[in-house]
Amino acid sequence: MTADELRTLAVEKRLDARGVSCPGPLLETKRAITGVPSGGVMEILSSDCGTPSDLGRWAVKVGHEYLGELQEDGHYRIFLRIR
Repeated sequence: MTADELRTLAVEKRLDARGVSCPGPLLETKRAITGVPSGGVMEILSSDCGTPSDLGRWAVKVGHEYLGELQEDGHYRIFLRIR
């Protein structure tokens, strides 16, 4: 998805994992994902530079869709579509 498309996504759940180092953002995502309906979008905020690739690999492995990421104000905004 383009940056503009990511910015306008309707997000069902937002997780703020800024300040948490690896593997914390992935573990927090796994716990928080339960409240997101199938087809819904989850946004994860993280200041850890490894989180986008970690979440991308994990999403593919478990069947979710990695939509992309934005880098803003010293952190990442990572978007997943939950399946």
